[in-house]
Amino acid sequence: MKNDPLFHLALTKVPGIGNVQAKLLLAHFEGDAEAIFKAKKKTIATVEGIGDVKAKAIKAFEDFKSCEEEIVFCNKHHIQILYTNHSNYPQRLLHCYDAPTVLFYRGNAGLNTSKVVSIIGTRTNSDYGKQVTEQLIAHFKEQNITVISGLAFGIDAIAHKAALKNSLPTLAVLAHGMHTIYPVQHKLLAKDILLCGGLLTEFCNGVKASRHNFPKRNRIVAGLSDATIVIETAIKGGSMITAELAYHYNRDVFAVPGKLTDYKSSGCLALIRQNKAVLYTSPDDFMREMGWIDAPKLRKAQKELFIEISEEEQRIVELLQKKDSLHIDEIYLQSGLSSSIVASCILNLELNNIIATLPGKLYKLV
Repeated sequence: MKNDPLFHLALTKVPGIGNVQAKLLLAHFEGDAEAIFKAKKKTIATVEGIGDVKAKAIKAFEDFKSCEEEIVFCNKHHIQILYTNHSNYPQRLLHCYDAPTVLFYRGNAGLNTSKVVSIIGTRTNSDYGKQVTEQLIAHFKEQNITVISGLAFGIDAIAHKAALKNSLPTLAVLAHGMHTIYPVQHKLLAKDILLCGGLLTEFCNGVKASRHNFPKRNRIVAGLSDATIVIETAIKGGSMITAELAYHYNRDVFAVPGKLTDYKSSGCLALIRQNKAVLYTSPDDFMREMGWIDAPKLRKAQKELFIEISEEEQRIVELLQKKDSLHIDEIYLQSGLSSSIVASCILNLELNNIIATLPGKLYKLV
């Protein structure tokens, strides 16, 4: 069956078949994972980027039992198995070349809401970083923005908690299977997130949090969102990986500036300097950059005249209000006044600081 999770799961377990190869195979077989396993080796091998070795590995795969056990575990714990042609699969991820073949999702928040922002940063945040994060997310409430982060210590946890405080949906992307929570200190936070958000991972039940899993987790954080905001990070911080991934996924990246001497802000300053991130200045400026609120309308300043001027002088002022500047000859012509009256009017208007003289006998309103 085209929508049977069993074969999508099996595809993730075949040696040598990563997310990129799985995407090519599914595109060739029109999203039918079962058809991949039932196809002849020769047919599979002709798919771009596959070849004989990978085709042989697919035909030799027999561990469907572990896939069936995964399905049982997911059903028991109310976990959705999302594959790339599943209606609930995050559509933003499909634009990433290395989109996860399968995702496991537990929660009730939508994965395809209209506005999604990832908030990331150091595990050892400053009070400044905490304040910026909380103020930013408080402003998200009016737009009902979904907040994404990685459930880590520091900025991640602050972002999730601020979202919950403001009744915003928040998603925590995990670097391990759904059988556990890492760090263990965030078990209660994860439980709270499930009330109005969700937990998301590409790792099967039993997979522990290991060092090489975090960059994989970070790419999902980057790809899930319309924009990534880096609050605080060192140059070699894990948030830099996420920011780089978001940049290469053509997502908007923002970085919060800090002191030049502050180690925790060195990564943010580097992203801004390299033009990989927009300078974050305020929640409203961020939302204007994203096109989520309108820019303030600029009204053309109109000089209020508190001094009495003659009818002829008023006629000249009205002419200058229509254009940035006028030549003296145009003033003569358009006003219908004599040259002596125009000269007198201009002198009086200049003395009252209503108009100014420009080079070339041009005049403009002050």
